[in-house]
Parts: sequence; structure tokens; C-alpha cells
Amino acid sequence: MDRRKVLIQMGVSLGYVVATPTLISLLQSCKNESDVVWSPEFLNQGQGFLLILLVDAILPKTDTPSASEVNAHIFLDSFAKEVMDKKEQDQFRSTLDQLLADALKETKKEKSSHLTTEDLAPIMQKALKQNIGDELAYAKKIRDLTVYAYKCNEYIGEEVLAYLPVPGEYIPCSDLEKLTGGKAWSL
Repeated sequence: MDRRKVLIQMGVSLGYVVATPTLISLLQSCKNESDVVWSPEFLNQGQGFLLILLVDAILPKTDTPSASEVNAHIFLDSFAKEVMDKKEQDQFRSTLDQLLADALKETKKEKSSHLTTEDLAPIMQKALKQNIGDELAYAKKIRDLTVYAYKCNEYIGEEVLAYLPVPGEYIPCSDLEKLTGGKAWSL
């Protein structure tokens, strides 16, 4: 067995163990801040405004709350500041800047404050379909982090997804519709 590989794997495992409480505290800190006007910690104000529109373009309001209503944008900003390395932070910012430039060009609007969620939805869809090597390569990561923040939110976990705080009996072979009413399980 290669000793270096074992040490690297142990280091990565320890990193995950250490990072988990930080991620949980980030998620918990984002749940009750909807009454406060949000001021980004990592992004500038323009990028923060764009991020709110972008997370709502990814997960809009339906019969469930939108992503910005459960503070996914606050999680993404905190995650970028606390967890991402310098390269990822730069990619995150440059992707937001490029999405803004593309949206302004396509909609022929002059300011980012004039953009709407409906303006950004087709831009984001186009960015997700492009090759990984271009300036919008981080769009998929933004989408994935938005969905992660949404699903890990306390309200979504307890009210929207199937939630059982204390596991009950184990039923190995049964219909999901019968057990949870068709809802996915909250983690």
C-alpha cells in the first residue's frame, strides 16, 4: 500500500469532518435573516443583487418558496467567503460578471437593477449547456450549490420534503407514494 495515498486520503477525510460543522452553522445562520436587508460579505452589491435573481431563476416560487425566500443567496455568499479557495472565488465572481454582461447584452438593458428573474433564466440555461472550458464554467457549480442550500434549509426539510425526526419502523419494500405521499425524504 502506498503510504502517501493513505496520508492524502486521511487528510481529505479529516478535512470533511472539520468542514461539516462549519457548513451546518452556515446553513443554520441563514434561516432567520429574511427580515434584515442583506449586505453581501464576499460579493459586491451588484453581484449580490444578481445572485438573488439568479437563485430565483434556478428555483422560482411555485407552491414552494423560491430560493431567495429561504436565503440560498446568503448561503452562497457565505460559502464562497468561508469555504472556496481563491481560484474558485475568482471563478465564481467572473461567472457572475459574465452572466450579468450576457443578460444586459441580450435584454438591451443598461443597468443590472433593471434585470428580472425572467431575464436571467434563459441566460443561465444557455450557460449550463456550454462547454466547461469557457468563462461560464462555474454556472453548473452555482446551480448545484443553490439546490444544495435549498434542500438543506430547515423549512424545506421539515415542511416540503418528507420529514421524520425520529426514524420509525423500517419498511424495506413499499411504494414511495404510500409512505411519504410522493415526497423525497429530508436529510
